[in-house]
Amino acid sequence: MADSDLALDHFRLADTRVTRRYFGKFARITRHLTQVAATMQAEGRLSKADIGALTGYLAGLNHTFSALAHKYHFAGRAAHAGQLTMDRVDSGFPVYQELLEMANDALQARQHLVGMPSVDDLKRQMVGQIVGDLTIPTKLQYALSQRLYYEELVKGGQFWPRNDPQAVFLSTSGDRRHFLVHWAVYDSQENLPTLYLMDVEDAGRIGLPKDDRRWPLAQSHLMAQSLAGLKLMTIASGFDEDFDDLHPVRLRRFHIGPMYSHAFTMQTGPLREILEVAQSPIGEDWALVWTEEELQAERVEKVKSGWFGTVERQIFARDPFDQMAQDRGLSRMERSLIMPARPYQALAERRPEGFGNVRKFVVGNDGRVRSYR
Repeated sequence: MADSDLALDHFRLADTRVTRRYFGKFARITRHLTQVAATMQAEGRLSKADIGALTGYLAGLNHTFSALAHKYHFAGRAAHAGQLTMDRVDSGFPVYQELLEMANDALQARQHLVGMPSVDDLKRQMVGQIVGDLTIPTKLQYALSQRLYYEELVKGGQFWPRNDPQAVFLSTSGDRRHFLVHWAVYDSQENLPTLYLMDVEDAGRIGLPKDDRRWPLAQSHLMAQSLAGLKLMTIASGFDEDFDDLHPVRLRRFHIGPMYSHAFTMQTGPLREILEVAQSPIGEDWALVWTEEELQAERVEKVKSGWFGTVERQIFARDPFDQMAQDRGLSRMERSLIMPARPYQALAERRPEGFGNVRKFVVGNDGRVRSYR
C-alpha cells in the first residue's frame, strides 16, 4: 500500500475527549465479546476448552485497551503527549504499530517505574499545585497517566502482536492424545485481532507440549503461517505434511472486527448507513463484525513415505453448496454482528440486502446480550 493511502486510512486521535470516547467504546465492546462467547458455549457451538482459549484472548484485548487508554489519556492536552493512530477505513482498531510499541514498552516497564514517583507522591504533588499555585497540574496528571500505563504493562496479560501457540490436553483415544492448540496474532495488514483454534491428534511417543523436539518446531510453523491472507486449507495441509505424527482434524479462525462507528470510522456500505440513521447516543454508536471460519477433516488417506513406509494425510471437507467457502478453502464460514439495541432496530427496519443470514448479537439497555437471526 502506498504511503499516501496509509495517510488516508490511518488517523491520529489528537483530542483528549475524542480519545477517551474511543477507549470507552472499546471497553464496552470487549466486555460484550465475552458474553457473546458464553452464548455460543451455551448453544453447544463452543466447548469448555474453546471458551477458555477465546476468553483468554478477549480478556487480553481488554487489558491492551486499558493500557493504551492510560498511555493516551492526555493526548492533545499535555506537551509531547503521544496520539493514538487508528485504522479508520479497514478495521476501526488501533494500527499494528501501536501494539508493537506497547510490546517494546512492556520490556522496559519495570525500569521506567523505578525512576518515577509513586502514584501517591504524584497525587500529593497535584494537590499541592492546585492549592498552592491555583493552577491545573497538567504535567503531573500526564506523569500519573504514564505511571499507570507502565503499571498496567507490568501486570501483563495483554494481547500482543504475537501470542504464541499453547496446547491444552483434551483426551486420549487408543495410542493417541488429543490437544486443542490455540494461538493469536494482531494482523499487520488488516489491523485486526485474529484467533486460531486447532484440534490435533498426536500419535507421537511424547505428548506434544512436553516434546522438546516437536513442540518448538510446531509453534514456529504455526506462527509463520498466521496470515489473514492464507487459506485455512493451506495452513492445515502444510502442518499435516510437515509433521507426520500430528494430525490437524479441525482448524478454526476468528476475526474480531472490523468495528464500525459513525463517529470514528470511514468504512462504506450498509452498516455505515445504518449507524448514521440510528443516530445513537455516545457509547452506543458502533457495530462489530465477528467472523468464524472452519475447516474440518472428513477422512484420512494413507500415502507413501520413503521406500517402505506410509503416513496419514487428512482430507478436508468443503461445503459443495457454498461457493464462497470452497473458494476460501473452508468447510464453513459464519459472520455475526454485535451491536447495541438502537443500531439493531435501524438494521431490522431497513433490512439491507446480504444481512438476512448474518447472526445478530444485540446488547440491550440492561447490558445483557441477546441473539437474533
